[in-house]
Amino acid sequence: MPYARLISTLASAGCAIALAGTAALAQCGNTAAGFEAWKSGFAREAQQAGVKARGLEALAGAQYATRTIAADRNQKSFRYTLSKFMAVRGADTIVAQGRKRKARSPDFYAALERQYGVPAGVIIAIHGMETAFGGFMGDSSVVSAIVTLTYDCRRSDFFAPHAIGALKLVDQGAITPATKGAKHGELGHTQFLPGNALQYGVDANGDGRVDFYNQTDALASTANFLRQKGWQPGQGYQEGQPNFAVIKQWNAATVYQQSIAIMGARIDG
Repeated sequence: MPYARLISTLASAGCAIALAGTAALAQCGNTAAGFEAWKSGFAREAQQAGVKARGLEALAGAQYATRTIAADRNQKSFRYTLSKFMAVRGADTIVAQGRKRKARSPDFYAALERQYGVPAGVIIAIHGMETAFGGFMGDSSVVSAIVTLTYDCRRSDFFAPHAIGALKLVDQGAITPATKGAKHGELGHTQFLPGNALQYGVDANGDGRVDFYNQTDALASTANFLRQKGWQPGQGYQEGQPNFAVIKQWNAATVYQQSIAIMGARIDG
């Protein structure tokens, strides 16, 4: 639906709809059939949350992301054993390459640890796990993917803040409607969900903008996320240690959390 028509529809909805509440405006669905109507309702919620013209245009142009829904219905990580997960994700390769990356840029990782308290191994392990150190950052539209997941009834409440975040990132010029990321809308080198990107993003290279497709900004933002989530400098991050609970904030899969802790220690060791 074109932006002008979308706004016209919203403006003509009247007080009765305004009083009906956001649930009536944005009715979730499990197929593409109601997606366009849902976007009209969600646009009002986005406006109330502070999304501006460019973000609303991006919402209006969002497409129902069939591949995203297929991926969300078929997540395998939660079913893998730890050894299987690490083998599938190439843990040995990540550790070997991670050690080389740390050795090539020791000052950069040391500076991150001084500022945020997060050891290099954890940041490097996340970078390797998420995108093979930036080798593949996704081929799905960030906006369409995250908007589709917000429309989908399975986890609307979880994804809604990230959809708002994505639209605000468009407003800020940090991403565009064409920006590509993972199938669940994660973006950049370490695959931030958009709401987290908006909240924890850091302009680490000093160019005046937060760019998650710039390695310096992305890794500093990752360290900032972990610190803001409660990372305790100097404390351990293996299972049973204080900072393992913070790693859980990054990804919900237990095998992922365990893998980051194990690989991080091997990289730092």
